[in-house]
This record gives sequence, C-alpha cells and structure tokens, in this order.
Amino acid sequence: MRGPRPTSPPSSTPRIASVRGRGWLPHGYRVGAHSHVHGQLVYAAAGALATTTEHGTWVAPAHRVTWTPPGFEHSHRFYGRTDVRLVTIPAGLCGALVAYPCVSAVSPLLREALLVLTDRREMPPDAYDRLRAVAIDELAEAPEQSLHLPEPRDDRLRAVTDLLHADPGRTATLVELGRTAGAGTRTLSRLFHTELGMSFHRWRTILRIHHALIHLADGRSVTETAMECGWSNPSSLIEAFTEIVGQTPGSFQADLRDDAK
Repeated sequence: MRGPRPTSPPSSTPRIASVRGRGWLPHGYRVGAHSHVHGQLVYAAAGALATTTEHGTWVAPAHRVTWTPPGFEHSHRFYGRTDVRLVTIPAGLCGALVAYPCVSAVSPLLREALLVLTDRREMPPDAYDRLRAVAIDELAEAPEQSLHLPEPRDDRLRAVTDLLHADPGRTATLVELGRTAGAGTRTLSRLFHTELGMSFHRWRTILRIHHALIHLADGRSVTETAMECGWSNPSSLIEAFTEIVGQTPGSFQADLRDDAK
C-alpha cells in the first residue's frame, strides 16, 4: 500500500471537510497525514478507502467502516469513485469504542444511520445526537474485519516487508527474501508471529488483497489482478479474497458498478 507521499488535491477536487461529512471523491484521491482531537468514522458507501497509521494500513471496501480514535495520526487514500461519509465522534463519547484504529462490518442499521447523519443538511441537534448514539451502539457491537496490514518496527523484518511492498506479486519464499535482506529465516518467522501477530504467508496474502482491491476498483479483470498480485490463477485469488473480504472479486466489482450509477 505504500506509494508516493500523500499530496494535496487540486482546488477543484472536493475536500471532505468542506462537504459536511459527505462527498464523491475520484479514484486515487489522497488526504495527507493528520490527526483529530475527536474520533472519526469514515465510511465508503461506494468505492473503497485505505486508512494508514503508524500501526499499519486498514482497507475498507464498500460496506465496511474505518474507525480512528482521537489523537492517532492517519492518512487516507480512495480507490474507485468513492461516496465517502464522515461522522465525528466527540472525545467524550469514544469510551464505548475500541481505543485503536480498525475496520468493522456495517450492519443495515449502522449503514442507514451513517447515511442519514451525512445526508440531511438540517437536523435538530437532539435528533442528530440520538442517531449518532445509535451508530455508536451498532459500531460497538460490530465485528472487526481482517483487513489490517500491520507494519514492523524491527529493521530485519522491515527489510523483508519493504521488498514485498515494492513488488506484492513477488513469489520468493521467506528463505529467499531472508537471504536478500540478510536475515535468518527462523528469526524472521518468529518476528512475523511476535511482532505482527501472523505468519509470513498470512501477511503477504493480506498485502496482496490490499493491492487486489485497488486493481479491481480501477477496473482490472480478476485474471489480470490475480497475475499482477502474485496468485498463480484466478481461483486462488477468488478463494483468498472471499475469505478475507467477505465477497468474491466479481461481487465487489458489481457493487462498485451499481453504486456508481
């Protein structure tokens, strides 16, 4: 998910802060690193977004919502034409939610609450507060989604993950990557588990899923995406994508097309 340093969009491109919590953003739109004194929900009603903090990157396709607690420096990038919805959660209300950034599933009730909170230009403050309380209750109960890609602090492990960030489709084994990075395989395998909480294979799979989401949102075919992201065939991509994202690549693209109409 790494790339050029986030840049300010041209003045003709809508800024999230200027659209009262909603707006259509173009593919590739970036919001540079920043933080808030309050918590923030960012929901892609259509399209997909990536939120990056020092703890790693979270990807939220449509029907997922990102949660960033107060004080976490973060940046965003949007993939596909994205209908983005933003709801601020005052710091005093954040105690009901987890104290770290995450991506959660969006229930039908949470989706409707987020849409109403960001659609209506005029709403009595008491009504807004009640509806926001419903959204918080729903989010507190929502399961987290496994679309988080943690980033290492250990220099030996970072040397390996940097190689994979540069080429997610790289098919080298951990042994081969370790030789290139000058680190032992046994040490690297241990570090993946102790520092990142997952195996090397799982981390690389999630990295590839992140890039697959970008390619699919950009209109690439499932076959092209599989080849570019390192899967040997489309079936392998479909299996991994469905397990992690919760829908097939074809269904994900169909949702993007339907929401863009």
